[in-house]
Amino acid sequence: MAPNEAPLTAAPSATAVTSRSSTESSVRHVERTSSTLNTQTLFVKANDWTVVSNTAPLSVIAASLRRERDRAGLSLSELAKRAGVAKSTLSQLEAANGNPSVETLWAIGVALGVPFSRLVDPPVPRVQVIRAGESPVVQSERAHYAASLLASCPPGARRDIYWLTLEPGAARESEPHMPGTVEHMIVTSGRALAGLRDDPVEIGVGDYLVYPGDLPHTCQALEPGTTAVMVMEHI
Repeated sequence: MAPNEAPLTAAPSATAVTSRSSTESSVRHVERTSSTLNTQTLFVKANDWTVVSNTAPLSVIAASLRRERDRAGLSLSELAKRAGVAKSTLSQLEAANGNPSVETLWAIGVALGVPFSRLVDPPVPRVQVIRAGESPVVQSERAHYAASLLASCPPGARRDIYWLTLEPGAARESEPHMPGTVEHMIVTSGRALAGLRDDPVEIGVGDYLVYPGDLPHTCQALEPGTTAVMVMEHI
């Protein structure tokens, strides 16, 4: 997981995060694709897979970046250096402009020491209903992979929940997340090859996989229309 990770995919509705297996506990992100959808483009560099039903509002990302950077006491230059992204890119994102990919947001989150969800999740009302295809989505610029955040970790808790959709094609390769991150994945349709990058496991419908998200991990759909639920723990 995931986006430091090449860090979340979507089918006809747009969402995806993947998880992969390993002998240790961790969680991974799932691929998703919707290149045939008649929907709007996501905030990633243009490619064959950047079509989804909705996007994470740039205004939310901008406010989150400013808040977390101020909390960490980092300048734009220092954060850019730690995250390995251009200072101009950070400046654009904080101004609610730009086209951030999953990889960029994951890298920034790791540099700030916060979960990916804290950068894309809008304020949550007391009562919340998320209809299918309506949650914020971000896509990878490297694979058929998109992530849709369903629930972020509230104060005192340590989990983020994602609905993943994957399609066969390039594997979703993720770099280590924050230390202590664990990813849990349950396949709901199709089959996937997921888990630690050097020891992936094939999983099918009803299979549960848990692995260390703070180690390199991967996820790849083995059948069209593969879907899964992923829970990412932050310990």
